[in-house]
Amino acid sequence: MNESPPQLGLAALLGLASAIATALLFPYVLALQPDALALAQTATGWPAWGMVALQAAQAGVMCLLLGWAGLKLGAPLGLGAPWFAAWLYGRPRPTRSGWAQAAALGIVAALAILAAIALFGAPIEHPTATPPPSLAFALKGLLAAPYGAITEEVMLRAFVMGLAAWLLSRFSGRQPRSWVMLAAIILAALVFGLGHLPAAARLAPLTADLVMRVIGYNALGGFVFGWLYWRRGLEHAMLAHFCADLVLHVAAPLGGA
Repeated sequence: MNESPPQLGLAALLGLASAIATALLFPYVLALQPDALALAQTATGWPAWGMVALQAAQAGVMCLLLGWAGLKLGAPLGLGAPWFAAWLYGRPRPTRSGWAQAAALGIVAALAILAAIALFGAPIEHPTATPPPSLAFALKGLLAAPYGAITEEVMLRAFVMGLAAWLLSRFSGRQPRSWVMLAAIILAALVFGLGHLPAAARLAPLTADLVMRVIGYNALGGFVFGWLYWRRGLEHAMLAHFCADLVLHVAAPLGGA
């Protein structure tokens, strides 16, 4: 599917986008953890803008390196970012796309997560730091959406899934067999869920129930994003993740306001 080999320029583009998305995330983080920035400033002596710039730069460099490595490993297996590569290098665009499908699947994944929460309970039943639903909180959720769509997808789909698929393909004659991709999708989805535990731990003590819910709910989305990365490319996974976050972090708070 993705015939264009990954290039360092493409990874640099993803790194830059990740840095911007990380900077945009801070209003949402501070809504959930109002003292986080003040504590960091006290510990380092840096001004607020310096802390934001440092975190954004770190995320950008990390995503540049992880994106480059993941795309390079995934390219022989058909994984990549063909639409970005076509735009960046003037290469032919893919003949098939599924933008409406990706957006719809992202929304469905978010609704499935909300349904699971309604059935089995929220990951954190009584979060002391979570502000009440409001338009202001929903707008901060909107600013946070690019972080999930860009930074998390570079780390989890481009790198983790690409690395897992590359390793597993050693057992399939280096061919992108369906079982290889499905196993890589599941692994990346579980790592995606695990990656949300540190943030959950800052809001409530980690318990077995909390861990299972955080991993399970996030893995639901991770399965969808991973399938889209395999079948359509990284851009479609990003779009689905963005639409899912719009439902979870914008529409849901507005609905509860």
